[in-house]
Amino acid sequence: MGLCQPRSTHWAWCPHKSRESLVWEETWPGLRGIFHETHLFFLYFQRNLRGLGEFVIAFLSVELFPLCPRWVPSACPYMYRNVGNPALNVPEHWHYVSFGLSDLYGDNRVHEFTGTDGPSGFGFELTFRLKRETGESAPPTWPAELMQGLARYVFQSENTFCSGDHVSWHSPLDNSESRIQHMLLTEDPQMQPVQTPFGVVTFLQIVGVCTEELHAAQQWNGQGILELLRTVPVAGGPWLITDMRRGETIFEIDPHLQQERVDKGIETDGSNLSGVSAKCAWDDLSRPPEDDEDSRSICIGTQPRRLSGKDTEQIRETLRRGLEINSKPVLPPINAQRQNGLNHDRAPSRKDSLESESSAAIIPHELIRTRQLESVHLKFNQESGALIPLCLRGRLLHGRHFTYKSITGDTAITFVSTGVEGAFATEEHPYAAHGPWLQILLTEEFVERMLEDLEDLNSPEEFKLPKEYSWPEKKLKVSILPDAVFDNPLH
Repeated sequence: MGLCQPRSTHWAWCPHKSRESLVWEETWPGLRGIFHETHLFFLYFQRNLRGLGEFVIAFLSVELFPLCPRWVPSACPYMYRNVGNPALNVPEHWHYVSFGLSDLYGDNRVHEFTGTDGPSGFGFELTFRLKRETGESAPPTWPAELMQGLARYVFQSENTFCSGDHVSWHSPLDNSESRIQHMLLTEDPQMQPVQTPFGVVTFLQIVGVCTEELHAAQQWNGQGILELLRTVPVAGGPWLITDMRRGETIFEIDPHLQQERVDKGIETDGSNLSGVSAKCAWDDLSRPPEDDEDSRSICIGTQPRRLSGKDTEQIRETLRRGLEINSKPVLPPINAQRQNGLNHDRAPSRKDSLESESSAAIIPHELIRTRQLESVHLKFNQESGALIPLCLRGRLLHGRHFTYKSITGDTAITFVSTGVEGAFATEEHPYAAHGPWLQILLTEEFVERMLEDLEDLNSPEEFKLPKEYSWPEKKLKVSILPDAVFDNPLH
């Protein structure tokens, strides 16, 4: 769904408290604090975004009128575009800001109002800085569509973004031939967190990156790569401005960055990536699939295996905690309650299409027993499989955990090291499952061996699918399969 086109009447806000600004503040009181931070000039509306509530894309830099409208005093700092900062080598650019991920109303119509001390709505809004091309008189609208896509993900999944997160997009952000095909997120360099009547709002800036830069962020951490991008003017500079015409990665511009910064960072720090959404599946090779007791724990009839609500929340909490560098990583207990004020319990009317027939809906969480497995078969598509070395080297060898959460079903696979507390997989029983959530505990010795055997995953273009790896004495098998294998929802 694209950005709606401007209408004959355009709302504007300025510090002189025009009639329009008063209407805005009365209608959407949550905007008041944001206005003072963003110096918002013009607004576009996008209403009722596929039932996700109200989500508004705002341009800090929109040419709907001449360069300086006559009704804006010359002393007014608001411009239709961000002129950058020549002293800091910051080029002219378009600045986009979203409104609606935070709470604009405070009456529970979109977000649950939990008080002024916590986050407002999801606690953040998205921003994006796009380099202005020479002769460009109006801002492109594709960034608004991109931001709407990210907003849909947040509303539908109830997962939030944090600084340092990455988004694998696998397509030029503007649908051109650009190498900028993925995104990192960071704090907006100019827009500080603001206190609104309905809580605190932070501003997370989208930064377009190349595939090689995304992979480096996955293998090391997003903040490290963002810092490298800041040091290379053509790759973003201090304000991390996205240039869709950039034709070189930071590693092509400065070949020393990979070895001297990224590789050393991985060796020293490990990876901050604690999990990914992926095409993955697993099979219990210990028992035949027709085992009644096993099917009772896994699925009902022919429906795919489903995670219970508490399992899902534990995985979310696992991923969240994985971003925190602790001396001893901890998996939250399986009956952990929500500890994050950003989460909203899903109403019964918003169940997934199969939820009413899933194991999570029919079997109470407490009755889904944890099972120790003798032998397991892990299945990944090529993109997910390419992250296994990262999981092993960047996470498990540093005493951490890593989770694959299926995007085609409710399957989850968590790899844990011996230094992780709270796991239901143990050294005595390294393979354990709770419903469709599998945990695999790997010793450091076995991780080192797997890294040697899986070395060709670092060059996935050199092997053909399907590809299988097996460790018979460990009763573990890993298959890398074509995407089509995971398209069957009953897989």
